[in-house]
Parts: sequence; structure tokens; C-alpha cells
Amino acid sequence: MSYVDDAYYEKLIAAFADWQREELEVEDVALREQCRMLLEREARLLDQGRYPDWLALYAPECVVWVPSAAVPGDPRREVSVFFDDRRRLEDRIFRLGTGSAWSQVPPSRTVRFVCNVEAFRTPERTVLMVRSNLMLSEFRAGETRFLSGWCGHRLRRRQVGWEIEAKQINLLERDQSLRNPSLIF
Repeated sequence: MSYVDDAYYEKLIAAFADWQREELEVEDVALREQCRMLLEREARLLDQGRYPDWLALYAPECVVWVPSAAVPGDPRREVSVFFDDRRRLEDRIFRLGTGSAWSQVPPSRTVRFVCNVEAFRTPERTVLMVRSNLMLSEFRAGETRFLSGWCGHRLRRRQVGWEIEAKQINLLERDQSLRNPSLIF
């Protein structure tokens, strides 16, 4: 049975609403540095094609959401570029691992630039929201393309480090033809 039910959607919508407020900014430099390091590790693992290692950064109940709305609201009622729970992410990773995923023949070479990392407190002591800017450069089949936008990550403290519960990728190109969005993650 899937964990993505109405209660999960409600929690997700609440988490990604009105969280980027100055009074919630984390001032602890060491804590912000932990967040930055996690996002940079995530980018590196994706660029290296180490998808199982990348997914290990995520909580067992997670989503990656790429909304197509300028101001994302409810993914149940809005079109999304994709909205993947853990099972869908595992499916994508399995297909990429077969070497015959049509969207990755030939495979992409990517570089992600993650910057302007900001952390924000939430009502839950062990949960942070993190905002970062993203630029993705992809070379595939003789062509280079760039995608850019900003990401919101919901992080939960583990016994050691942090895990990603949700990631929202807000692309500037969200309303354009993205051709092959399989490597946005």
C-alpha cells in the first residue's frame, strides 16, 4: 500500500507553503553547512550516475516533485512535470540501470551547480526546509542544454546526519517543452 494518500498530500502542501520567511532562517553556521554539504553530495551522486547511492539520501517515505505551476499548490489538482514517490524513483533507477532506457541512450553527462543554500526552521525540531538555486547542464547526443530553477528540500534529522523527505524542483522552464526530463531529479 502506498504512503501517498490524502493525509500525505496535506502534510506536503503545508510543508511547502509559506516557509521561506526571514524570521525562520537558521543562523547556526554549522547547521547551514550540513545542509549545503548534503545538497552538494546529492548533486555529485546524480552527476556520477550513482542513483542507488543518491536514493539512499532519501527517507523511506519520500517524493520528488517537479511542479509546472508558477506557484505550486496541490499536486493532486495541478499538472506536474513529475511527482514520484519512492517506488517510482526505484523504477526509474532500475530502468536507467538496464542500459536500455530509451531516454538515456546515449547516456547524459551532467553537471549540477547548487548555490545560495538557505535553511529554515519548521515547527518540528528535527525538520528543516532548505532552499537552493540549481543550474543543470546536460550533454547528450551531441547537444548541450541548460535547465535552471530553485529547489526546496524538506530534511529530517537522522541519528547521524540528515535524510531528504521531499524535494520540490521549481524550474524556470516549467511551462516549456522539457523533451527529456528524466535526469532532473
